[in-house]
Amino acid sequence: MKKTSATAGAGGPAPASGPTTRRRQVGFRLQALRKAAGLSAEEAGELAGISKATVSRYETAKGNVRWNQVDHLCRAYNASDDERAAPVELAKNSKVTDAWWVSQVSSMPSDLGMLIALESEAQRISQFASSVVPGLLQTHDYARGITATPGYEVAPDDLAALLNTRMQRQTLLRRDAPPRYRVILDESVIRRAVGGPTVMAAQLDHLLERAEDPDITIQVLPFARGAYSGALSGFITIGGPDPNLDVVYTETISGSLYLEKPEELTMCAAAFEYLLGEALPPNSSAEMIAEVRKQHLKSEE
Repeated sequence: MKKTSATAGAGGPAPASGPTTRRRQVGFRLQALRKAAGLSAEEAGELAGISKATVSRYETAKGNVRWNQVDHLCRAYNASDDERAAPVELAKNSKVTDAWWVSQVSSMPSDLGMLIALESEAQRISQFASSVVPGLLQTHDYARGITATPGYEVAPDDLAALLNTRMQRQTLLRRDAPPRYRVILDESVIRRAVGGPTVMAAQLDHLLERAEDPDITIQVLPFARGAYSGALSGFITIGGPDPNLDVVYTETISGSLYLEKPEELTMCAAAFEYLLGEALPPNSSAEMIAEVRKQHLKSEE
């Protein structure tokens, strides 16, 4: 299947890193330099002539970055020319581009806007889905079925925009240089009849089709494997060339969380590898999905 660009007006492969990733790289490097210099954020700000709040904002990748202030900070940290060159160059190219979601981000929940920004710049995505098919693999009817479930509150006027955003996110996997996408589905995901048997059968057909893409791997964690460690909820790990800048996104009943501390990344990476070892191989997973699809259709007879 031919992949199309996911960036409006671009037409070519996505860059190795986008504005959100660049700002995070700037922050990561600045924080490392500051700690190596033995300075607090307040001391660094005084030496560079900027506020403590700005130092903190740069290190946590909140908002736009001024390259000249990054340069001042690097000099305050006595960074070498080589150490200074990288964050300054990243800062010069850290402004948001014309990706499809930029014009819509003001109307999105902030957590969703950040997720889409990170996805758009990812080189690899690993996901464990414990209850529903991941948004990147949902059909339109399946996504609509989720919004119809009790407790899922979305205003009718917002429904079309929400579904359109969900479908737009999926262009990420069809662009010229897509991320490597690895997905583990708990068996309950393929058995839960969201939207009814016909909608669910079509959704499973879609999973089988997407699994043929060489950049996408879909595996099922069967009930037969028993309970998995820690009764894990679903999570997504989004990354690029530097594993230190990976981000884990997870949803809870009270909201969404972004995890990026080294110990959190290590824990989530170990959990995914454990689940990968418990899941069926891709071919066996496809066979199970095809069989469960037949069962959904039969239940409608």
